[in-house]
Amino acid sequence: MTVKKIVFVVGATLALVTVANAADLPRRQPVPVYSEQAPIGKMPIGKSPIGKAPIGKAPGPVAARY
Repeated sequence: MTVKKIVFVVGATLALVTVANAADLPRRQPVPVYSEQAPIGKMPIGKSPIGKAPIGKAPGPVAARY
């Protein structure tokens, strides 16, 4: 009776290890499909107001909106 239990436990452990190992294998991902091509040369670099304040003058007071 105990031999049957040991064989069953060893088989279940082997099956669990096999399934866990198969889950870790890398798989190829499908190539992404883009509906339209990305615009080239249209990034608004330098168009934001960051760094455009007058040099030496602090910005106005910040008031909380409630």
